[in-house]
Amino acid sequence: MFKTPTTRSVATLLGIGALTLMLGCSNASNRPLAPARPDGPTTTDPYRIGTGDELKFFVWGDRSLSETVLVRPDGRVSLPLIEDVLVANRTPTEVGREVEELLKKYVEEPLVTVIVTEFVGSFAQQVRVVGEAAKPQAVLYRADLSLLDVLIEVGGLTEFADGNRATLIRGSDDAQTEYRVRLDDLLRDGDISANVYLQPGDVLIVPESFF
Repeated sequence: MFKTPTTRSVATLLGIGALTLMLGCSNASNRPLAPARPDGPTTTDPYRIGTGDELKFFVWGDRSLSETVLVRPDGRVSLPLIEDVLVANRTPTEVGREVEELLKKYVEEPLVTVIVTEFVGSFAQQVRVVGEAAKPQAVLYRADLSLLDVLIEVGGLTEFADGNRATLIRGSDDAQTEYRVRLDDLLRDGDISANVYLQPGDVLIVPESFF
């Protein structure tokens, strides 16, 4: 299950949202249309834990040590017998192996399984939507995630949105590319050719319509 973004994520979304007005004022026709499929990879690396994720630690043979916890804003969790374990930006398997090593002081040959029960993920594993979406939020990336999938998750656009001037920002801070996407054509006219596949880390900015 994908959780509502944490304070850290919301603050970042608001920061990105400041770009909405600037991009909305620029000439959208100067930006190329987003390609139907990204040039880069569309699959993610093994899932890395993010702040706000809910983790279930299961210690085989000892229920008293098993625990379900939230990852704190500092990226750590506290467990029975273990005060602090850094888990953010690590895979569940990596965390499980470290917890096993820490528990060896107290338990003979511990076997630990870590399961992510509610997801937030790192920014690199999200597609963020800001501006005139009904529910602006970060959506956890999954294989073959499309623009239409994301728009369904954010509840579509507001009545004030100018969907055909929306901008898709792709790439790292050092090499970002801005694309134009045709959200109105996709949602209101049912033009499936306006649907494109997304990439982890994409940011979709939906400007307000100017009357």
